[in-house]
Amino acid sequence: MPVLTGIDVLEKNGFNILKNAKVGVVVNPASANRHIEPTLDLLLKNGIKVNAIFAPQHGLYAETQDNMKEWEGFIDKRTGLSVYSLYGKVRKPRPEMMKEIDALIFDLPDVGARYYTFIWTLGLCMQACAEQGKKMIILDRPNPINGIKVEGPVLNPEFSSFVGMYPIAVRHGMTVGELARMFNEEFEIGCPLAVVKMEGWERKMWFDDTGLPWVMPSPNMPTPDSATVYPGMCLLEGTNLSEGRGTTRPFEIFGAPWLDPYLLKEILEREDLPGASFRPLCFVPTFNKWRGELCGGIQIHVTDREQFLPFETALAIVKHAKELHPDSFRWSTPPYEYEEIKLPFDIIAGTDTLRKTMNKELKEICQSWQKELTEFKIMREKYLLYG
Repeated sequence: MPVLTGIDVLEKNGFNILKNAKVGVVVNPASANRHIEPTLDLLLKNGIKVNAIFAPQHGLYAETQDNMKEWEGFIDKRTGLSVYSLYGKVRKPRPEMMKEIDALIFDLPDVGARYYTFIWTLGLCMQACAEQGKKMIILDRPNPINGIKVEGPVLNPEFSSFVGMYPIAVRHGMTVGELARMFNEEFEIGCPLAVVKMEGWERKMWFDDTGLPWVMPSPNMPTPDSATVYPGMCLLEGTNLSEGRGTTRPFEIFGAPWLDPYLLKEILEREDLPGASFRPLCFVPTFNKWRGELCGGIQIHVTDREQFLPFETALAIVKHAKELHPDSFRWSTPPYEYEEIKLPFDIIAGTDTLRKTMNKELKEICQSWQKELTEFKIMREKYLLYG
């Protein structure tokens, strides 16, 4: 039997906790039950009084590309409801947006990485509920890259941004509901919070173990394979290497017109990176970096996802691309997510230590975050909901 997500459980229980409530919903196309019926439609069909719709980065229909593409609200023609953008001039719901609701329902997926902005929309919605005395209801969903593996540095608060507001690890190994519990207690948000737990989900599960359909949460997250490499390969947004946007395999493919893929492949293989093979290729991005230009590149083939270390692998790619092509490699320049001074790579990494120590051996760089990662693992234990 497939895993039941929070919306499936809510539906199974007859939407009992929402009776007589006026609600707002935070949704996008991936907000659907196991039969791919949209959460919004299910609520309306079952007589739940929905008075407002909120949507995150990429829009209500997950139609907007790239991480800097903002959008503004509108009236939904199908339902007549106001749709409020939480990725434009406003990122935290304002009182006037929530005046007609008693509770805010959050039903967005996460892909298991700190930089994926939906969890920071979650944090800001929780803050708004705390400030305005509204209840926050999380409809929990699987971590698609399992709930066990934790990797990468913990965010230094000096580098807080909309790709990392609170000090958590890059690959956090938690569900949205578990993160909400952590945010609420550990970071003292203190909103009235309820989590509708999943049924049948186990921490060891990858998305294809759940029996659930994959609905793209954003334009460049087309498959669970994309999510598998994303906790590392998003780092390339902070460089002039293409992270594969404008191809059919974003984050799995990377490169640049100046990159020698065969030489880089040899060097990466010497690092003995577990669970991955590297295939040289050429590609022409249809948009984003190096649009219309022939790029030398590599596709990462994950051969053993249990052993694969996405963050360490991506760090090796950046380090060696920089060393191989010092005259061509560049760090991206600000702004990035409203940060006008700090380099995008540091904002994404959550620290400037990695960039400043890029001349060291890979294993030595990776050792630099192990102490804080161990402390994070201990902290997260008390917020876990699933065995």
